[in-house]
Amino acid sequence: MSVASLRRATRETVSGLPREFWWLWTSTLVNRLGAFVATFMALYLTLDRGYSATYAGLVVALHGLGGVVSSLAGGVMADRLGRRPTLLLAQTGTACSVAVLGFVQHPAAIAAVAFLVGAASNASRPAVQAMMADIVRPEDRVRAFSLNYWAINLGFAVSSMAAGFIAEVSYLAGFLIEAGMTLICAVVVFLKVPESRPGREAKGLPEDTVGLGNVVRDGRFMGLVGLSFLVALVFQQGAIGLPVAMGAAGFTPADYGMAIAVNGVLIVALQIPVTRFIEHRDPRRLLVISSALAGYGFGLTAFAGSVGVFALTVCVWTLAEIVNAPTQTGLVVRLSPVHGRGRYQGMYTMSWAVASLVAPLMSGFVIDRFGAVWLWALCAVVGTVAGAGYAVLMRRLPVEAEEGAAATTATTATGPSSAKPEVSTA
Repeated sequence: MSVASLRRATRETVSGLPREFWWLWTSTLVNRLGAFVATFMALYLTLDRGYSATYAGLVVALHGLGGVVSSLAGGVMADRLGRRPTLLLAQTGTACSVAVLGFVQHPAAIAAVAFLVGAASNASRPAVQAMMADIVRPEDRVRAFSLNYWAINLGFAVSSMAAGFIAEVSYLAGFLIEAGMTLICAVVVFLKVPESRPGREAKGLPEDTVGLGNVVRDGRFMGLVGLSFLVALVFQQGAIGLPVAMGAAGFTPADYGMAIAVNGVLIVALQIPVTRFIEHRDPRRLLVISSALAGYGFGLTAFAGSVGVFALTVCVWTLAEIVNAPTQTGLVVRLSPVHGRGRYQGMYTMSWAVASLVAPLMSGFVIDRFGAVWLWALCAVVGTVAGAGYAVLMRRLPVEAEEGAAATTATTATGPSSAKPEVSTA
């Protein structure tokens, strides 16, 4: 692609989106620029505190458990209380709990506060996704989600490199920096982002038409959630298994920071052009290929013996991430009814939160008992299974749903066998 073509593609990608989206995008970018805890928790516990990989896995799993609990709760809050109040509560709670985590000393206290951090930080995700679906036109949503994902990884690329060197001086400084940046996000949302939740009678639907029961009974959507969990289980190893394995092999936090920063840099460089390239491609093929590529990308880590080779393996599974993320997000949005966007996004977010719970336990146990090589082989197997699952699911999953389908009653969302939508008090 020429420079002129790249400039034209970038201009077309960023134009035409509402101002509210860009303030929300800015909040996302600031949040990720200050990210620290999720990336370096395992190194903090094993290298700075001297705990075993198993204990580190347990604490990070509790962080994930907090996310599991708050995923559905955050989705329900986004639908019932509103997107903006949910974001403000979640971001304020995250800032406070992250700051406390930097000071606690007792193992039980570290585990408890890590749970609170996971719960507070994950509660904002369904609200952000639902708000973007609310304020962006249907034809612009794929690129809006892609731009948001781009901001996440731009911040991640910067924070990974910076936090690696900060960790060598003071882990506490990293915790306090993340707390301060998260508070800035809350200020941006409070001052610049209005409420976007659809009104009580938007498109003729009452607010409580869609309950959690409807989401669970939506078989097509739940199939997507299950496969998303498998893919997330693999991708989580970039933040869980990889730092522990590199630390055990004698690499420093800065080494890991440089290797994993490749992930963010590649996404920043390639997300926009790749999204334009895959936008009208066959989603089934994209999901099958990206799942397998993720699994085998991590599988190649078994052969890495230097920072450069580790970085090359990161390149492989990052390409899978670039393809997988916007494709899956587009499917979730098309399958979500208007007044159930928060709950649907909460259930989808929960698949990643459950993976955050399972992945640390899995990686810690496998590394301690069998060695890192077996962990990378397991990733290859899981990626292959997920790819096969997408190949089967997408035969019956409608790829191009009409926008009106997102505004239909929960009867459509739960399938043709449901005669009456459930009214939920959740």
